[in-house]
Amino acid sequence: MLDLNKIQKATQRIKDVVINTPLSYAQHLSTLYDIEIYLKKENLQVTGAFKIRGAYNKISTLTKEQLACGVVAASAGNHAQGVALSASRFGIRAVIIMPESTPLTKIDGVKHYGAEVILKGSNYDEAYGYALEYSRKNSLTFIHPFEDEEVMAGQGTLAIDILNDKDDLDAIIIPVGGGGLISGMAVAIKQLSPNTKIIGVGASGAPALKNSFDLGVAVDSKSVKTIADGIAVRDSSKITLSYMLKTVDEFISVDDEEIASAILFLLEKQKFVVEGAGAVGVAAVLHGKLSHLKGKKIAIVLSGGNMDVTLLSVIIEKGLLKSGRKMKLTVTLVDKPGSLKRFTEILEDLNANIVYISYDRTSASLDYGDANVTVHMETKGEEHQAEIKYTLKKDGYLSD
Repeated sequence: MLDLNKIQKATQRIKDVVINTPLSYAQHLSTLYDIEIYLKKENLQVTGAFKIRGAYNKISTLTKEQLACGVVAASAGNHAQGVALSASRFGIRAVIIMPESTPLTKIDGVKHYGAEVILKGSNYDEAYGYALEYSRKNSLTFIHPFEDEEVMAGQGTLAIDILNDKDDLDAIIIPVGGGGLISGMAVAIKQLSPNTKIIGVGASGAPALKNSFDLGVAVDSKSVKTIADGIAVRDSSKITLSYMLKTVDEFISVDDEEIASAILFLLEKQKFVVEGAGAVGVAAVLHGKLSHLKGKKIAIVLSGGNMDVTLLSVIIEKGLLKSGRKMKLTVTLVDKPGSLKRFTEILEDLNANIVYISYDRTSASLDYGDANVTVHMETKGEEHQAEIKYTLKKDGYLSD
């Protein structure tokens, strides 16, 4: 059974490899929501995520014979990098099975540490099935990302780090995918600080473990769809669920819109990049799901920062549109000299900065002699956008 003793032993094993990342007061977030909030920045960890803790602890407990054969793991990225780096420290072979949709950034990160990468399956669970088969056929030790007591013990060291820095927390908010992180941390927290509430946050697009927690019995989901790929686990774990049911006080979910807004908030206000899985705790705060903690002192685990830059660019673009800092519109002009100039002069007078413009006179929906002009503009908020729309309607460029 996983206990505090195992977690304390793991702390000693990993101390020369794992960084004790900062636990920092989040002034802006705390002021906004009347909660004293501290952010545990595991996005600054070696490999960019907490997973190195469990991976290194597990590999350090293998026998000489197991080490000689090497290890294999299935992962969408963070566990993969943790296993790859750990294997390189021990000088052993590592094979990582990753879903075919894994971002190139995470694939390159794994290869950087010398591991072999095999892309297989459309999601984690399909990659996992292939990894088990590969392990049996090639006599490699399979390193499970969460259903393993030594892995969970390694993840539990994060709780010890937090409580060493701040021992009077009312609650600790923890991302949940397969449940390994929250299980390991919860075992330590309940021993070291029994009055501290443990709140898990999952993605609504990967509901298996949340549904299992609510029902008290393991149930799987048919599919997963979330931008938080680090916690996009389709099937629930009976092992981690059993620990969670004994130790976790609350389990809430956030959707992709809420996660995206948290990623953008952390980028703008806290000045660092956090991936979707790592941002779910902040998403819960931003969208009022932790309002019952007003006046309390809490820590939120930012579990990782290995963000796909392509996805990040989409989140930024959508965020600018939603916050009124970017605007897109199409108007129909008479296709003659001077029409476009007069239109852009109006936008200039309104202090709208055009960043993209296209001119189309061939669309089948247009009358002959007309042209569609599409513009993307930088604007200064909703009031500014309302002023632009009002003026364009008044001058006949937009209809009601």
